[in-house]
Amino acid sequence: MRLALALVLALVPTLAFAAAFPERPVTAIVGYPAGGLADVTLRAMVEGMKKKFPKGIAVVNRPGAGGSIGASEVIQSKPDGYTFGIMPISNLVIQPQVLDLPFRTPDDYVPIINLVSWYPLLAVKQDAPWKTAQELVAAAKAAPGKLRVGTPGEGTSSHLNLEELKRLADANLVHVPFSGWAEGSPALLGGHIEALVAQPGELRGQVEGKRMRVLVNFRPQRMSAFADVPTAKELGWDVANGVWYMLLAPKGTPAPVLRYLHDAAKAAIDDPKFAADMTNRGIDVDYRPGNTLRADLWREYKVHTAILQRIGMLKK
Repeated sequence: MRLALALVLALVPTLAFAAAFPERPVTAIVGYPAGGLADVTLRAMVEGMKKKFPKGIAVVNRPGAGGSIGASEVIQSKPDGYTFGIMPISNLVIQPQVLDLPFRTPDDYVPIINLVSWYPLLAVKQDAPWKTAQELVAAAKAAPGKLRVGTPGEGTSSHLNLEELKRLADANLVHVPFSGWAEGSPALLGGHIEALVAQPGELRGQVEGKRMRVLVNFRPQRMSAFADVPTAKELGWDVANGVWYMLLAPKGTPAPVLRYLHDAAKAAIDDPKFAADMTNRGIDVDYRPGNTLRADLWREYKVHTAILQRIGMLKK
């Protein structure tokens, strides 16, 4: 009886705190610059969450180190629900395995909800001589080390899709890492590289403007925005590393607070306006609750361990 009473009394402060949440402004952190896809996604979601946060939600950009600065700040913050953040999967299953960070595995933080997902595509200039991915691969085999392919950077999902394509197609394509789309797109259009792996929203305008042509889609299924583009799997290469954007909180955040954050975010992404905005950018609304998400993160973590080991990037 005394033990039961003690447990109840111990829970009273947590329950009282959770019942009052949110009683002051909340901070939502994104580890990328304003105007980038993660920032745009977070701001669109926050717009739909505002009615649940009468004291306000402040979006704070913490760019640097491929998003790991923002991720580290969120994961090391006080576990009270007043600081959470949006993270791409690369921050959680790739970077902790190649960098020294204050978190390592999916057990070092709390996934709240997955919001959206997208998969990269490989594109060339509109006037490039290769009309198909098979032709590009054949050219790479005929001239090993000559064809250059850009990505948004080392260790990104775009980079790992390229590395898996190189391995499975046995093609000697040269990886050229950039610091995002703002550098990679001009490099391709300027003839400094022969191909580029990038996100759908970035490529759509270039394709519609007849400046670029997409050869292969690294999504498990074809994409409605690029319905005529085959998947890598259709072409015989089992490559499909996608990017998920999810909300995270530090370990120890009270369960009622996590539920409040989850429910507010879920209502925001269920709004048809949010879905339409994402669709226009080539992104899929991809809801997954925290418990499902943790298992998915562990699966992807192990898959990426093998890939990173193969290409010599795994941290010793």
